Amino acid sequence: MFERFTKDARAVVQGAAGHAEEARAETVEPEHLLLALLDRDGSRASFALAALGVGEHRDAVRRELGDARRRAGLSQSETEALAGLGIDVTEIVARVEEAHGVGAMSADDRKRGRRWSGHRSFSRGAKEVLEKALRVAVARRDRHIGDEHLLLALALRPGVPAEVLADHGVTHASLSRVLDEGAGKSCA
Repeated sequence: MFERFTKDARAVVQGAAGHAEEARAETVEPEHLLLALLDRDGSRASFALAALGVGEHRDAVRRELGDARRRAGLSQSETEALAGLGIDVTEIVARVEEAHGVGAMSADDRKRGRRWSGHRSFSRGAKEVLEKALRVAVARRDRHIGDEHLLLALALRPGVPAEVLADHGVTHASLSRVLDEGAGKSCA
């Protein structure tokens, strides 16, 4: 599958592995793919994000992804659902971090005192994003898998990245519209 990836898509995958290494995470997660997409300039995905106004809000998106990691990867909607059951995730995070340090609920290895070196494998969720990117490219009748397909796949897959993107007005529909307009295609 990677032979069909464009230079930009490969750079995103490598950047995601870099973000995972920086966080000392055992695996590359979908959130790392989004962080790597936010790092890109001059690509189709960066064009689409800029056209939808995320360019000025990159730091806010990064912050929201970090907040979700501190909540052990729970999305805001999951946090709200738990609140409906009387479980205050914010309070739980505060208590755990008070006792064990900031980020204690994240999956970062540094909290467990281990150093992780070498290649990071992709989590099930990250693999699903890569597979979905292939399906998106095929559905769009593209012969390659670009970083725009990775972004579309993240917007389609339920989870923290899709929720954070949607909070900033980036949905699969809005991305498709912007990418189709940018390619000179009809906006049917």
